[in-house]
Order: sequence, then C-alpha cells, then structure tokens
Amino acid sequence: MQLFLALFFLLGIPSGAPEIHSLKLFSTGSSQVPNFPEFVAVGLVDELQIAHYDSNTRRVVPTQDWMKKATEEDPGFWERYTQIFMRGQEFMKANIETMKRLFNQTGGVHINQRMSGCEWDDETDEVKGYWQYGYDGEDFIILDMKTETFIAPVPQAVPTKHKLDTNKALIAQQKYYHTKDCPQWLKKFVKFGWSSLMRKDLPSVSLLQRLPPLRSPATLQVSTPTEPRCSGRKTRRSSMRTWSEERSSPTMTGASR
Repeated sequence: MQLFLALFFLLGIPSGAPEIHSLKLFSTGSSQVPNFPEFVAVGLVDELQIAHYDSNTRRVVPTQDWMKKATEEDPGFWERYTQIFMRGQEFMKANIETMKRLFNQTGGVHINQRMSGCEWDDETDEVKGYWQYGYDGEDFIILDMKTETFIAPVPQAVPTKHKLDTNKALIAQQKYYHTKDCPQWLKKFVKFGWSSLMRKDLPSVSLLQRLPPLRSPATLQVSTPTEPRCSGRKTRRSSMRTWSEERSSPTMTGASR
C-alpha cells in the first residue's frame, strides 16, 4: 500500500560515520478527512520533525529548541515561512478541486501533497534535490533535475508535463534551490541539531496511509524505533512516493503560483 499523507517541513541529521542526510519539506491539503486539519506543512531532517504549520494555528513553529538558534541570523525566517504556507494553504484547497475535475471525481476524501527537499552525503559532499506532487496516494508529476524535464506517471498529468517542460525559468529556479540553497540549510541544521539527531530514542515519522475504498479513510500511527538512528555504515534513502510544497512551485495545471 502506498504511503499517503506524510509529515512535513525542514532539517537534517548527523552521525560520526559517513551518512546521507536529508532535508524534506512536505505540505498536504485534504478534503473531508475527519479530525485532520485541511492543510498541514512539516519540515524534517533525517526524519526528525523540526517545524510545523497547519490551517488551525496558521503559524509556523519550531518543534526543536535548537531550530531557534539555527535561524537566529535570519529574524524573518518564521514569519516568511508562515506567509508561504498561508498561500500554500489556499493553493492546495483550490487545487484539490482542479484535481477532482481532472480525475472526474465529485465528493469524498481526497489528498493533495507536495514534497521537496535534498540529500547530502557528508563523506563525498554529493547532493541530490527532489520535487514532486501526489494526489490520492499516487505520484502525479515529478521534476527530474538531471534531465530538467517533468515526468507524468499518470495520463491525467501529461498536459501538465507539457506545460511545465516549457517553463525553463521555473525549472532552473527549482533546480538551483534544491541543489544549492537546500543543502546549505541542511548542513547548517545538521550542525546545530547534532546532539538531538544522535539520540537513539527519537520517534519515527508517522504516516497517514490510505486504506482500500469503503473503509476508514485514514489512520495516524506513531511508533518508536528500537534500533539507534545512527549507525556505523552509510545509509541511502529509498525513493519516496510522498509529496510536498516549496517556495514558488508550479500548480497542477502548469502555472506558477
């Protein structure tokens, strides 16, 4: 079963041994999901949540004390991201309606997600960026930063792919942010969060998974790992099928937000 909703927004994890560190930013818009905010955005570093926003509180807040120190040189950081996610909240709400039309749907539970972020190999200094959208638990559109083209995993996304492939400025912007700016933030967060990220009792990231039709639409579970988070071997992240939001991202229909 596909991963459906994911927890969201920014940071990285360190280790004494070579490791792949990741900074992920997730945003999720939903309709008719019981007891769940209409919009949620979360930042993660190596699966440790560092910041949170939702449509109920309408504020981005750090979820790790050391995040305040990591961002103190940028006093407008939290207000800036609050404004970004407030816009993202409105975008996601409207975009669910667009997606429902594309898929010939009416009411019911629907989830629209966007994921962006980067990985950094602390041994080779290699970086990798990623950016993608999903709808109702399936990939919808993915930016391939090597070929600088979009991938449409489903037929409904093909028109969007053609529109976005012609937007070279947007592609260049996203590639630069996710392969240049994002790794710099990640390295900084790893530095400031080292002691927390080395703890072996950190809770794992909880995911909202889609269940088969006609059953309960979603369940949220949190588990605690029994193994240490950091090991003596290099770890590679598996490819993700979850999605999120970042600064100026294109809409599903191909226009810039």
